[in-house]
Amino acid sequence: MTTIGLIRHGITHWNSLGKAQGVSDIPLNEIGRKQASDIGDRLGQEEKWDMVISSDLSRAIETAKIIGSKINLPISHVDERIREINCGEIEGTTEEERVKIWGSKWRDLELGMEKFEDVSNRGIDFLKDTVHSYKGKRILVISHGAFIGLTLQQLLPQKFQTTYIHNTSITILNHAEERWECSLYNCTKHLN
Repeated sequence: MTTIGLIRHGITHWNSLGKAQGVSDIPLNEIGRKQASDIGDRLGQEEKWDMVISSDLSRAIETAKIIGSKINLPISHVDERIREINCGEIEGTTEEERVKIWGSKWRDLELGMEKFEDVSNRGIDFLKDTVHSYKGKRILVISHGAFIGLTLQQLLPQKFQTTYIHNTSITILNHAEERWECSLYNCTKHLN
């Protein structure tokens, strides 16, 4: 069995303000660093992991480095396929600002956002490659909320019609005999 632990990066200043981040490279804030440290402590007390893969955006890399320092694993590699959805023109804006600029139906406009299907296809390709390359391993993947949620919705549509992924939550996927199952979803017990 191959196990993949999907972790959303720690919180950033833009997360706190409710701004769409997308591929804007926003660093963790102090709370985000503490969250990453807390999940690192949790993972160090639970089962061992074999490797860490991170998105190429700095908030994910910093989260991965903090976790890695706690579980004694460096980042094995960085993969841009697991970066956040590109939010186009809405990056750096809050919901209130989007409504003021484009109106309440801004979601219906073509504002340069990456299509949800393209994001989830990236996620599925990454998962397939990972289980093929690292069969039987336990892999931590540090990524982003929309990316993780959209990937889960495509991978296990009966289980995940909608998703919400909290900062530094862990979702565990297991792959065996060509089947996926989710044994833990959006767990943040380390933040309590």
